[in-house]
Amino acid sequence: MELLCCQLEKEGYHIRVSSNKVNKIRRVLDMSWAVIKNRNWVDYILIDTFSTSNFYFAFVVSQLSRLFKIKYIPILRGGNLPNRLDLSQGMSSKIFLNSFINVAPSNYLKNEFEKREYKVIHIPNIIEVNSYKFKKRTLINPYLLFVRAFDRTYNPLMAIHVLKNVKMKFPTAKLCMIGPAKDDTFEEAKKLTSELNLTGDIEFTGVLTKKEWHEKSQDFDIFINTTNFDNTPVSVMESMALGLPVVSTNVGGLPYLIDHEIDGILVGKNDVEDMSNQIGELLKGPKKVERIVHNARMKVEQFDWSIVKSKWNEILMV
Repeated sequence: MELLCCQLEKEGYHIRVSSNKVNKIRRVLDMSWAVIKNRNWVDYILIDTFSTSNFYFAFVVSQLSRLFKIKYIPILRGGNLPNRLDLSQGMSSKIFLNSFINVAPSNYLKNEFEKREYKVIHIPNIIEVNSYKFKKRTLINPYLLFVRAFDRTYNPLMAIHVLKNVKMKFPTAKLCMIGPAKDDTFEEAKKLTSELNLTGDIEFTGVLTKKEWHEKSQDFDIFINTTNFDNTPVSVMESMALGLPVVSTNVGGLPYLIDHEIDGILVGKNDVEDMSNQIGELLKGPKKVERIVHNARMKVEQFDWSIVKSKWNEILMV
């Protein structure tokens, strides 16, 4: 949303953003007040919409928008939104049936919403492709990179088990885990690292800025995505732009983003053995890696703002 707002402002749109509050109650109050105080100024309200507790933020903002007769556009971020649609049918219908349009960054969510007869269009997540330095890796080392929050949804413990397996055949393997602690999986990850005698092989960086993790990525050769649910993760798109071959679980919107063996590798949910084996195949096949990363870069170039902006203009200029 931050990048989208920045790009829309460059196109001449006037934007006000809410909220930066961490506490959930303060956040929903801040978002609600933003709707109320801007009700006579705003033409559209864009709502980042997720499937967990933040789903209720979208509900509150959407209903305030309806009250003040403001057109609102949910942007469907949560990879587990299909399940939320089924569990919270009443709230979902109030949000998505009354929206100006629902925007799905992935064809996965577009299909799922259409199955339930919601009006939806596909506008992909955007990246500024020219700002990503593509690294041509002539030598592939067993250096693995993980960039997600420590959250059970993203299954970070799987990454540690994968490293343990890979080290059995490639003793120099190492793993860098970048991301904030969102639940107790961070402490579990530190404990598991110690139990598996991997303390010297795993680096936990905490939160890094986009620029910092992009620079860090230059020292690693394979990006792993171990999530249990997902939509179209920007970190995976960014890795494809940076020239990192991606090995990901085949869940949610990932098979809509990655074509297996063409521009990335897909494995089963929580399938440590297959992910480890697929990494081993990449390490033994530099030509395969070269082909995959080339195709991946070509694909994500289609997500550049210069291409995507016309789709936003089509709905916002109505």
